[in-house]
Amino acid sequence: MSLYTIADLHLSLGTDKPMDIFRGWDNYVRLIHDTWEYLVAPEDVVVIPGDISWALKLQETAADFRFIDELPGTKIFLKGNHDLWFSTKTKVEAYLKEQGFTTIKILFNNCYEYGSYALCGTRGWMNLPGEAADKKVLLREAGRLRLSLEAGRQTGKEPLVFLHYPPIYGSSECEEMLEVLQEYGVKRCFYGHLHGNSCRYAINGERRGIDFRLVSSDFREFTPLKILE
Repeated sequence: MSLYTIADLHLSLGTDKPMDIFRGWDNYVRLIHDTWEYLVAPEDVVVIPGDISWALKLQETAADFRFIDELPGTKIFLKGNHDLWFSTKTKVEAYLKEQGFTTIKILFNNCYEYGSYALCGTRGWMNLPGEAADKKVLLREAGRLRLSLEAGRQTGKEPLVFLHYPPIYGSSECEEMLEVLQEYGVKRCFYGHLHGNSCRYAINGERRGIDFRLVSSDFREFTPLKILE
């Protein structure tokens, strides 16, 4: 059994918003399918940190979720900034059950155990240079991360954190998120959101005692990153 992660699938199988109009996204759905089928076994787990589907409504996600559900392994979703279909965890889980999608789980104010680790996370937030800080959103996301990490602490296992937004980007640091990560002794954090030229300023390595890794799908060449055996 292995643990993988890949963010920003940006599927649009049920909507008209293909990503292959952008450089580096040619034939991306086929690439996701083929690399996933090659690497991931049915007993493996894949965490997908946000921007999963371009659907605006939950009912419009069926084709995208079916594509993911039929891939090998258990998938753990967390919300990204473009996942406008996400309303509440309860509603999404009810929809998954109704549609018969049995391999998908939702990470939202909770955690999942994997061996000696607790898988924790939330969407997060990152104000980029030149943007006005949104303190309300920052504090809300920091609170959700704390809830997830507290659930992980109750298991007695080491936390692995997955965020959609990078808590560090270039020289910018999101103190609200970083304080929570350090409070709970997080050593490894995986994030997405960044694409194209913005990946040049991504942090891939240790900062403030935490190893950060960018796992957006185009940065990863549409290949899931293996984290643990």
